[in-house]
Amino acid sequence: MHTERHLSTSIDPTVPTAARMYDHYLGGKDNYAADRAACEQLDKVVPSTRRLAVNNRRFLQRVVRTLTADHKIRQFLDHGSGLPTQDNVHQVAQRIDPTSHVVYVDNDPMVLVHGRALLEQDERTAVIQADMRDTEEIFAHAETERLLDFSQPVAVLFNSVMHCIPDSETDGPVALARRVADRLAPGSFLVMCQLVSEDPEVRAFVTDFMDKATQGHWGRVREEKDVAELFEGLEILEPGLVEVSTWRPDTEVAPRQLTHEWIEFGGVGRIP
Repeated sequence: MHTERHLSTSIDPTVPTAARMYDHYLGGKDNYAADRAACEQLDKVVPSTRRLAVNNRRFLQRVVRTLTADHKIRQFLDHGSGLPTQDNVHQVAQRIDPTSHVVYVDNDPMVLVHGRALLEQDERTAVIQADMRDTEEIFAHAETERLLDFSQPVAVLFNSVMHCIPDSETDGPVALARRVADRLAPGSFLVMCQLVSEDPEVRAFVTDFMDKATQGHWGRVREEKDVAELFEGLEILEPGLVEVSTWRPDTEVAPRQLTHEWIEFGGVGRIP
């Protein structure tokens, strides 16, 4: 199903975006006063958010390393990739195999500008601007077709982005996960995690706050059971669906969240 969506080509520094807020939490410089102010407000209710963002980024790096080294995946499609930071997907994968191909997808025009500048010399990596729900357009994009062969296993990443998508039978997270899974060869992987809270007050506050702050570019904070639904029909890699800092940590002293008013929850599923 195709729905025409408006993709902005101009950067509005007065309206926070999830990508730029995430960049600020990771210590990046590609954000504006509005993004930093939104983070400050968020921290008053959910003070663990910076640590959560860092842990989420480390989870992504461990997953890519695992899929490249242990499962011989050489193709990655990263939805809602956000602004470039250190150790992006292509850098982690290409350290293990320099022939790895990566396509980044984001609807934020700032991501497009910075990403393309960063990747100008990298023939095996591309950034495209698209709404992550527009599966047809993403898979048919010239850069996707140039870099990815969907007759072979691909790892498709939805890392900390499903909470940006509103519920919808045709376009919500579950429908999106099924639509993408149906297009993948056996042996492919779906990596999915999102913000969850078992506290209804936290879910309501953050959902409302982010929806207003981003002017409607938000879905909702969900529950662990909602994330589990995304993985139906997939073979879930050990250790299962977990708070992401506990997914195959590099060391026993990996950083943990100090508070758990909300967590990043998810894992990795294989297409049988």
